[in-house]
Amino acid sequence: MHISTAEQIKLDIKEHRLKNGLRLILAEDHSSPIISFQVWYNVGSRNERPGITGISHLFEHMMFKGSKNVEPEEHGRIIQQNGGTDNAFTAKDMTAYFENLPGSQLELAVRLEADRMAHLRLTTDTLASERQVVKEERRMRVDNSLVGKLSEALYSTAFISHPYRWPVIGWMSDIDSISLEDCKAFYRSHYAPNNATVILLGDIDFQKTISIVEKHFGNIPPAELVDEVIPIENIQQQERQKDLFVDASFPWLAVAYHIPEAAHDDIPVLELIGNILTGGRSSRLYRRVIYEDQSALSVFASVDNNKAPGLFVITVNSIKQGHTLEEVTSVVNESLERLKTEMVTERELEKAINQKETSLVFGLQTNFARGMRIGFSLARTGDPLGFIKKLENYRHATAEDIQEVAKKYFTPENRTTIRLLPKEKWYL
Repeated sequence: MHISTAEQIKLDIKEHRLKNGLRLILAEDHSSPIISFQVWYNVGSRNERPGITGISHLFEHMMFKGSKNVEPEEHGRIIQQNGGTDNAFTAKDMTAYFENLPGSQLELAVRLEADRMAHLRLTTDTLASERQVVKEERRMRVDNSLVGKLSEALYSTAFISHPYRWPVIGWMSDIDSISLEDCKAFYRSHYAPNNATVILLGDIDFQKTISIVEKHFGNIPPAELVDEVIPIENIQQQERQKDLFVDASFPWLAVAYHIPEAAHDDIPVLELIGNILTGGRSSRLYRRVIYEDQSALSVFASVDNNKAPGLFVITVNSIKQGHTLEEVTSVVNESLERLKTEMVTERELEKAINQKETSLVFGLQTNFARGMRIGFSLARTGDPLGFIKKLENYRHATAEDIQEVAKKYFTPENRTTIRLLPKEKWYL
């Protein structure tokens, strides 16, 4: 019998909003004298446009280059000297900054984050240096990476109108041409209290925390937020395919289908399907591709959880000599067809549910991880505790749900197939 979700996940969050629009989500946990202080900005690569793709990620780098009261690169040093760690990341739908440190240093984290929200130093020199860092990062993650190349080709083929078609890191030509004025305009329009949420978990006192946040963030004026019109992706009407010739020894394959946004009830079912296909050694595609056929090095499924509709992707890495791309593509497509015609077994479904549940519950062990889960859930679905609802959705999923969802999305006209082909054509 299942333990109720409430017993497994004890998350008592309290919310507060400052007059300038800054949202606070707080959770007290006195089990250890540690806190995780996180600032989530409601901006990511989906808020960009051609010409400035990659500016959200470039800007994340700029946020460490000094503000009114903090020297360049000093932010991290100060946190380390006080027994903490800090970092940041940019994604399609959000940008987040965080400090994990002793509870006694709460005000330090609040002061540092407020300083760069209100008084960031943006200069020609720092832009020039960070531009080079980001270009190098792009070379490493995309241009010289098969995973990066495959992903970039997939999203730019599957999406025609929506900003998800460009990578979070941006196109190289745009990274090259983003100006200081672009950065200043981006800062003014997105880095403001009414476009941010502070998530704070750990050894805190609710009232005391509000007064500290009020003291440092309360006087930062809100921005005039513009209602951005983000292009909607039209429904794909026919299969799309793209071949890329690359420096590689073996071919790679990605097969993808358009799926709904993170808040949609079909997403947990699609995640269970991904698990049934590639979650562990007894999963269907792992068993077939890796063990029986021994046709590739690895196979895995991923399900986008995005604010707007994303993709369900099956990736097959390093298809071995003696096996063809056509053969492996057929195996992948047949495995999806089978989900439509045959019910998955009770054992397969139960295993998938247990795996998703375990990974979700164990992924909530630290204040930092809980804060991340809340932040992602809020940015993608509008509900800070949406992941608890997802846990219930996993548990209530049936074999009929799996079949219905497979029929709905895994159609040839909704499919995009990308193939990475070695320039040396031994496999043809």
